[in-house]
This record gives sequence, C-alpha cells and structure tokens, in this order.
Amino acid sequence: MENITSGQYDEVIENCKNLFLNKMKDYGTAWRVLRASSLTDQIYIKANRIRSIDSKGSQKIEEGIEPEFIGIVNYSIIALIQLELGDKIILPDTFDELEMPAEQVEEKYGHYAMKAKSLMQDKNHDYGEAWRNMRISSLTDIILMKLFRIKQIEDNKGETVVSEGVDANFYDIINYAVFALIKILETK
Repeated sequence: MENITSGQYDEVIENCKNLFLNKMKDYGTAWRVLRASSLTDQIYIKANRIRSIDSKGSQKIEEGIEPEFIGIVNYSIIALIQLELGDKIILPDTFDELEMPAEQVEEKYGHYAMKAKSLMQDKNHDYGEAWRNMRISSLTDIILMKLFRIKQIEDNKGETVVSEGVDANFYDIINYAVFALIKILETK
C-alpha cells in the first residue's frame, strides 16, 4: 500500500504544481506581497467553503471542493516559501520588485512538496495509513484546527511554549489536503 500512496501522492502534487505554475504564467509572483497571516486566512476561506458545502449539502458556485483542496496545497506551499524568504515585504513600487524567476519558484515548490511527502511517509509508517479510513469531512476539520493553531501562534508573534511551529502545521495541512485529493481521485 505504501507504494500506491507514494504514486498517488506524486500524482496529486504534480496536478497541484501544474496549476500553480500555469497560474504563475498569468499572474507572476504577485503572491509575494502576501504576509503569512494573509495566507493563513486565504487557506481558512478555502477550508471553510469545503466545510460549508459539506454541511449545507449544496453549493451555488459551480466549482466543487477539489479545486479548494488544490488551493489549500498551493497556498500552504506559498506560505512555506514566504516563511523562508521573509514576509516583511514593503509594498513595492513596481510589480518587477515582486517577481521571482519561474525556475526558482518551481525549485522551491518542489523542495517543500518533497519535505511534505517525506513527513507523510514517516507518519504513514508510524500510523499505518490510518487516514485512509477517515472521511473527507474529518480531514477538512483537521485542516481547520491546524489553521486555528497557526492563527494563535501568529497572534502570539510566533512564540510557542511546547508546540511545533507554524511551518509544521503548514506541512500537516498540505498532507491532509493531499489525502483528501487522493480520496477524491479514488472515487472518480
């Protein structure tokens, strides 16, 4: 089962990355202006919409939950990139000041996706792929819980007493979103 999960994980990440890179062709790296707290809120909006659709049993906007989970993966990777590069960006005078070369962004995306996968593999080893028995609604709730943890850490100016930092929570969010996308793939 481990090899199946690894292949499915790679397929999901490749789909997320392709959408991310294609959007970058349209928008460049305008996301560089976003602070970590703004990214946390953007991910929250996406996770909250998924929960809302699940709770209401209907939606008025055509786009379903799959693109929202993809957005959660991509915004979480952006958040990790921003944490590395620093999000204390002074509003630039021109868009050129925000731009990063596509190759550099793709390399950073791959780096964080690989770290998330490595973490997933370690946890799957210890937990025996328990996520496969979870509902998508539970994965969504855990993502929301992780976001509230991040918000609390951000409100505490990054200080924690015994807890993991913000980056650990973003890695977990990536993995829970990938698990949901694998489950969606399996139903197609």
